[in-house]
Amino acid sequence: MRVGIHEAKTNLSKLIPAVLAGEEVIVTKSGQPLIKLVPVEEDSGDRPLGLYRGKVKIHGDLLAPLPEEVVRDFWLPATEERNP
Repeated sequence: MRVGIHEAKTNLSKLIPAVLAGEEVIVTKSGQPLIKLVPVEEDSGDRPLGLYRGKVKIHGDLLAPLPEEVVRDFWLPATEERNP
């Protein structure tokens, strides 16, 4: 179903049950579609531990200090020129 902005605002309490029942509701402005009302999907719950085991590889020491030039460039304001 397509409804104009004013109609959607006026009848929101009637549109919500329609969306929850599976009906597609598109809000339009001057006949052009702007948004689609959709129900919120519930979280699927907790993610199992170890889901990415063996899929993600970290190289080097994550806790090692960064090189000085990286730290300097990170904090250098965008207006200053970076010198190697």
